[in-house]
Amino acid sequence: MATTPITPSADSKAAPYFPEQVTGMYVLARALKNVGIENVYGLVGIPVTEAAYLIQGQGIRFVGFRHEQQAGMAAATEGFLTKKPGVLMTVSSLGFLNGLTATANATVNCYPMIQISGASDPTMVDMNVGTYEQLDQFNTAKPLVKAAFRCSKAEDIPAAVNRAYRAAVSGRPGGVYIDMTTPALGQVMNREDAEKLFYTPVDLYTPTAPSPEAVDRAVEIITSAKRPAILFGKGAAYAQADDKIKTLVEKYNIPYLPMSMAKGLMPDDGPLSALSCRSTIMEKADVVIVMGARLNWMLSFGKGKWNPDIKFVQLDVEPQEIDVNRPIAAPVIGDLGLSLDAILAGMEGKTMSTDAAWLPALQAETKAKGVKFAARIDDAKSAMPMTHWTALGAIKPILAANPDVILVNEGANTLDDTRDAISMSLPRHRVDCATWAIMGMGMGSVIGAAVATGKSVVAIEGDSAFGFSGMDFSTACRFNLPVTVVIFNNGGIYNGIGVPMDKTSDPAPTTLDIHARYDKLGDAFGAQTYYVQTPDELSKALTESIASKKPCLIDVQLAADSGKESGHIGYLNPAPLQQITV
Repeated sequence: MATTPITPSADSKAAPYFPEQVTGMYVLARALKNVGIENVYGLVGIPVTEAAYLIQGQGIRFVGFRHEQQAGMAAATEGFLTKKPGVLMTVSSLGFLNGLTATANATVNCYPMIQISGASDPTMVDMNVGTYEQLDQFNTAKPLVKAAFRCSKAEDIPAAVNRAYRAAVSGRPGGVYIDMTTPALGQVMNREDAEKLFYTPVDLYTPTAPSPEAVDRAVEIITSAKRPAILFGKGAAYAQADDKIKTLVEKYNIPYLPMSMAKGLMPDDGPLSALSCRSTIMEKADVVIVMGARLNWMLSFGKGKWNPDIKFVQLDVEPQEIDVNRPIAAPVIGDLGLSLDAILAGMEGKTMSTDAAWLPALQAETKAKGVKFAARIDDAKSAMPMTHWTALGAIKPILAANPDVILVNEGANTLDDTRDAISMSLPRHRVDCATWAIMGMGMGSVIGAAVATGKSVVAIEGDSAFGFSGMDFSTACRFNLPVTVVIFNNGGIYNGIGVPMDKTSDPAPTTLDIHARYDKLGDAFGAQTYYVQTPDELSKALTESIASKKPCLIDVQLAADSGKESGHIGYLNPAPLQQITV
């Protein structure tokens, strides 16, 4: 803490001068403020509690959580939505490890994020003397993050924060770790010396333009395509090059297929949307522009059903993403906005070679599948107890009427069915479990989205998924955030009808509790809560919740047999559940 300086008295000629002093914790708070950080998410304890107070003293919002993993998910979500690093602060040892899950996830998913964790004196860790919460955090984190820094003294802190910010946002974004050791945090120094450490970094993010040769090659392939399509990934949504993407799509009539977190980049229901035609795009397209996406397991690794003669044009900021799983005919490496500028300039005055029947065929397929999908939801309206589709039929028109609500979604069937049922019309308004398909990001992402944007947030959660992070609904209540959490309770993982092996009287591994009353958890924290059993009750509850702009929790009672084993990853599922024998 800063102390009041003692000045010489008027009648003293040689009274000593005691300069104002500060600690490394103050230096950290000032360094975060200096680089423009507005929010820090975390959970305090030894040795970072006082640092959190000093961060608040700089006018930075400190959002205190119940679990470090959820605080990290909030920081990562802020990074995705704003292009600025979300910041996580944790204690040492297990607190650090809890947070590292989120930071590693941010790195894989290319979200800019900085984790700052209090750490034991590394000289004691190196000698394995058994100091408090002893763990070599720096070397534990290093393989899992984009960059890592260790602050051994207070003088290191401003440079570490600036360098971490630059590393998090530059090139391919990712998670960065700062090992904030107790000697650095506790060090006392004169304020005037501390102030000399701070500087304003220049060009924290410098966009890189693609080479002209790469652009020319891409333009030639795109304009010669007979059956073109664009595949949007969350990297395209992150880039915030929305107007340029819109121009490319609409000026050249190129159908588009968004991945989950790119939904809304162009409207899901737009006339050029091929969202319902994924298999057709894979089988028949001859040129696909892969924009901020990976040809990973979610896209059959670019093989399988894909046209063997297809040519991929891949726009990415990271060269190492090229030729992964499938040769890329035209890699365009650089900032997405600059790459699109160059491609649009190169296409100016050129005409596409698209087959006249290509787009009408996709539109006809979309229309036919839309009719079938509407019938599926309509058929589920009368199901009692409700199924996933009954509940989603009630939710769908309400979210359509509130397009600026950010949707957070996780679960098994709850994730898959919501992704299919709920159309998005605005970019960066859907957040889910992304590349690693992890459960347990829900409440952290809800809070991060609400804090970072100020917008209303609706989370649609499976009962199993909610269990990973449900206690942090209390954080949303404490900060009075405009969030509504909708829990689909079918009593289990996939469903609530799992049958245990005959050698035990215990519940089946997939069974939870069909009679659980999650609304009571909301009551405990002062939220507005609802327990609903019919579509009309759900419609009323969700409408009221969004309008209230306050923390609300809706417990949706589903049938125990609603849902099935999810994932559709055949090479990872050697046997269906019902075929397992011992």
